[in-house]
Amino acid sequence: MLEDIARLPALAHTILGCGLGLLVGSFLNVVIFRYPNLLKYQWTAQSHEWINDNSYEGEKPPGIVRPASHCGNCKQPIAAWQNVPLLSYLFLRGKCANCKTSISIRYPGVELLTGLMSAYVVHHFGWSAQAAFSMILTWVLVALSFIDFDHQLLPDDLVLPTLWLGLGLSTWSIFTTPESAIIGAILGYMTLWSVFQIFKKLTGKDGMGYGDFKLLALFGAWLGWQALPQIILISAVLGSLVGLTLIMLKKASPENAIPFGPYLAIAGWIALLWGDEINSVYLRSAGFS
Repeated sequence: MLEDIARLPALAHTILGCGLGLLVGSFLNVVIFRYPNLLKYQWTAQSHEWINDNSYEGEKPPGIVRPASHCGNCKQPIAAWQNVPLLSYLFLRGKCANCKTSISIRYPGVELLTGLMSAYVVHHFGWSAQAAFSMILTWVLVALSFIDFDHQLLPDDLVLPTLWLGLGLSTWSIFTTPESAIIGAILGYMTLWSVFQIFKKLTGKDGMGYGDFKLLALFGAWLGWQALPQIILISAVLGSLVGLTLIMLKKASPENAIPFGPYLAIAGWIALLWGDEINSVYLRSAGFS
């Protein structure tokens, strides 16, 4: 079957990638919404258990798979035909079929974003192992970006397995060599860790979270240490531009913490697709080639 799919035209592969991305995007909405609440519940329960306090009776939030998707307002289960990515939202005109409560535009937005990014990954790499694993990385980055944006949290349960996957892929040199991946993971973590420590010594404040260190280590493991300078530069520029814009629009203040994970994720995705070209342009402009 895979051989038959491989014989299809490139456009068909791109469309398949988009369709798969839309389906995964629907699931990512569940992960983005439910998983942080589940983690916070688990951490709170564990904290009470640690101090031998059995009085905690917090209500356990929904899991990732169970219960099935339902309206947050009327609790009516969502039928299969009401859960088709993008199409159901358009058919229902953005409202619950039962209580007519408006559905956030972000749900179809995440689906569309994931579908388009997946389609471009397949278009860029073609029908290959690189495309398959790049889509997995893309899906993880989408989930991490929205979770960090909402909760300033980059869960280890998403970051660390993906980091180890990148190191494993390096043994087949799918994106980089084992040497570059190992050095990249170490440098990725230590670079932002060092910045964090220096900033804290100078200001007494935490400039970023430990999840950011691990996310950059993840990119080092997947793409090698050579990709780290451009990822750091691109993410810093993006974060600065967005942060200054929000401050100018009075949507944020210098005292507010702004999640850095989404900008790292964008920069890492750019490096995944165009990292070699970006490095080549830089080296030519610097007179090294």
